[in-house]
Amino acid sequence: MSIWEKQIGGAHYKKMKIQPSEFVHKNNMLFAEGNVIKYICRHPFKDGKQDLLKAIHYCEMIIERDYSKEEEPQETWIEGYRKWKATQK
Repeated sequence: MSIWEKQIGGAHYKKMKIQPSEFVHKNNMLFAEGNVIKYICRHPFKDGKQDLLKAIHYCEMIIERDYSKEEEPQETWIEGYRKWKATQK
């Protein structure tokens, strides 16, 4: 028996053609991305809406980790100049 065919506790992953853990491993995914895959795949068989909410939570973590700096508005050069000028008085 392959390690990927083994499941400890429940049978919700055995219903799938490929277990989420194998998919995540073979695609070298990070922890948060792997959990998104896991919870999306198992929601119909295990914890339903709660699993989807967990997947959303991990998506939010990924967004904050990878994209939070892009969302910060940058000041224009004139705004920066005005702030600097105000400190010179």
